[in-house]
Amino acid sequence: MFLAFFCFMHPLVFSKLHSSQTTVMISISLQLNSTQLPWDVAKEPNPCLWKGVSCSPPNNSSIISLSLYGFGLSSSDFLSEVCRIDSLQSLNLSNNFLESISDGFFNGCGGIDGLEVLDFSRNRLVGSLPAFQNFVGLEVLDLSFNNLSGEINSQLSQLVSLKSLNLSVNEFSGSVPTQLGKSFVLEQLQLSKNLFHGEIPVELLTYKNLTLIDLGDNDLTGSIPVAIGSLSKLQFLFLSSNRLSGKIPKSISSISTLQWFAANQNNFVEVPVGITRYIKILDLSYNKLSGLIRSDLLSQPSLQHVDLSYNLLHGRLPEIMPSRSLVRLRLGSNSLNSSIPTTLATLKNLAYLELQNNSLSGSIPPELGACQNLLLLNLAQNDINGALPAELGHLTKLQVMKLQQNKFSGEVPDSLVRLLSLTQLILSNNQLSGVLPQFSKHLVVNISGNPHLIKNETRPPNTSPESEKKKASVTWTIVVGVEAFICLLFGILCLFFHFLFPDKSKGNQGRSHIITFSNFSLSREQRIP
Repeated sequence: MFLAFFCFMHPLVFSKLHSSQTTVMISISLQLNSTQLPWDVAKEPNPCLWKGVSCSPPNNSSIISLSLYGFGLSSSDFLSEVCRIDSLQSLNLSNNFLESISDGFFNGCGGIDGLEVLDFSRNRLVGSLPAFQNFVGLEVLDLSFNNLSGEINSQLSQLVSLKSLNLSVNEFSGSVPTQLGKSFVLEQLQLSKNLFHGEIPVELLTYKNLTLIDLGDNDLTGSIPVAIGSLSKLQFLFLSSNRLSGKIPKSISSISTLQWFAANQNNFVEVPVGITRYIKILDLSYNKLSGLIRSDLLSQPSLQHVDLSYNLLHGRLPEIMPSRSLVRLRLGSNSLNSSIPTTLATLKNLAYLELQNNSLSGSIPPELGACQNLLLLNLAQNDINGALPAELGHLTKLQVMKLQQNKFSGEVPDSLVRLLSLTQLILSNNQLSGVLPQFSKHLVVNISGNPHLIKNETRPPNTSPESEKKKASVTWTIVVGVEAFICLLFGILCLFFHFLFPDKSKGNQGRSHIITFSNFSLSREQRIP
């Protein structure tokens, strides 16, 4: 019983890596011979305890994962030795200085049926994409953040188990690849920040298991295929920074799983009805969208983030109740010309409200003070007028308030002094007047372009009326003390001279005396009455 308990408490004592894999690991450590290599056979003979090495539970008899992340490697010659570990399931070689992948790797590791994850990201790989023959079990391939180039044709077509492919931040060109595994089990495709051009191929949409498509920062043209709506599992669709144009297809509105759609910095002209029915995050900024903002666009209950800034939208802001889940609303740099609707006051989760550079008029509704989670309020470059409501002082979490280039008038309310989280208050180029309240010295305040608004210079920044009263009391006490001391000193001097020079008028009638004492003289004339 004791032996069984001991084995339970100390399983490593009775666990040992297979001798052949121990030999391989020692050989790899000798080949690498890097000053950054944290492996020391002399200090720790068990490779299962080396950094980045994971062995199979519960007996640690074989290596299943090897991570050489950030080991400072510049040569891949050792990889043929790594491929002798036939139990390997995951190999991470990211964040090194590799410029190529040795042929020995493809010849050896391609035969490891259990190898599922391969990560060569953040290296210095150059040249074209190598062909991945065999690798029948490979599910995740990451070659992002390298310098690979050329076109992608059939190099990945043999990867029958591929579920996640990340080739972002390289220099690949040509058309978007579509031969991404015979089994069509691909779930995540990331091709952003390359040089792909042409239209989004319809063949790509035959991978029905796709949950993530990222084609951003390329040179794609044309429109979004209507068949995009057939991807019933799609959750994230990123098409930003291309040259796509036309109307966004209505079929996108029918993808009930879609949470995030970003197609900013393109040339789209129209948004379909119901596009935010399921979406949580919508970014269509920097396009050519025109017309009115439909009420259904902002009212869907799941909506959290909307960015329609830098478009050609005009007309009124919808008066209908926006989604109460809304955290960020960006409608700046359009041609909106209504007043700010009071319904925004219902957005208790709103943290960013950006309506700058429009033609909004009217006044700031006092109800806006109810948005107490607001961090940024940007109403700059509009035609908003009237006084600044004192209720803005309720926005205690506010960090930035930009109200410049409007027509605000009246005084700046003292309630804004309570905004202790505020770091920027921009009030320039308005018609404000009076004396600016005394804000903390840490707050950046710009009031230029308000000729009748003056700064309060009566006391230094970051002082309160209570501190001023206390300071005045201390000053008065000091003044009274000094006066009392002077009076006391004068009295002592009078007594001193009285005893030093007693009255001698009776014995010295008609004489005048000049008496010198120390560094001063005293003259006294005695006369007979």
